[in-house]
Amino acid sequence: MKQNLRAAVAASVLLAAIPVGGMAFAQKQGGILKTYDPDSPGGLSIQEEATVFARGPMMGVFNNLIMYDQHVPQNSLASIVPDLATDWSWNEEGPS
Repeated sequence: MKQNLRAAVAASVLLAAIPVGGMAFAQKQGGILKTYDPDSPGGLSIQEEATVFARGPMMGVFNNLIMYDQHVPQNSLASIVPDLATDWSWNEEGPS
């Protein structure tokens, strides 16, 4: 009796896990991503504001010194490309 009950419970769990129509529902591609911002920025200077609520929207307005190439995996130095910077270098031994 216990084995039949266990088998019935296991079968119902498996049947509940199968999506309707036998296919998984996927989100459609494209469209507009809408996000919620719980705060209004006090100013639009990314150097003076401390929260991401000013920095996030304004990052598209201000340039960076360097950027990451989105077509290259970001696990190598080849992914770093200039934006405003024209040249940079570093010291392997650290600061002197």
